Amino acid sequence: MSDEVEAVAKDIVDSAIKVHTALGPGLLESAYQRCHAHELRKRGRKVFTEVILPIVYDGEEIDAGYRIDMIVDDLVIIENKTVDAILPIHQAQLLTYLKLKNCHLGFLLNWNVQLMKNGIRRVVYNLTGPSPYPAKIFPQ
Repeated sequence: MSDEVEAVAKDIVDSAIKVHTALGPGLLESAYQRCHAHELRKRGRKVFTEVILPIVYDGEEIDAGYRIDMIVDDLVIIENKTVDAILPIHQAQLLTYLKLKNCHLGFLLNWNVQLMKNGIRRVVYNLTGPSPYPAKIFPQ
């Protein structure tokens, strides 16, 4: 990953921990998303929320209802959750968004945890080198 992407990733994690420390678990996903976007913008990051992500089929862009929760600096995708546990379908969703948007790094943030560090999952797509993640979780 480039230094620029890693700097964005650091701000995402740091600001998520700050927001969660202030708010704690138990709120709606949308509340965390708005506060997290606000915190990232305070740090000078460009943040877009609820970004329409069309699929391309037969040479046409089709709005199939996909919405990316957050894109930071046009480099990193964030998918917010408030669930009991992150499931494989959540990872698959983020991997699909990374593929369709041609991004290499994303974060699954589960705000429904006691400690935010336990709710952060970094997801890498299409690395040029070997993945640091086990193949059974993140197929190459």
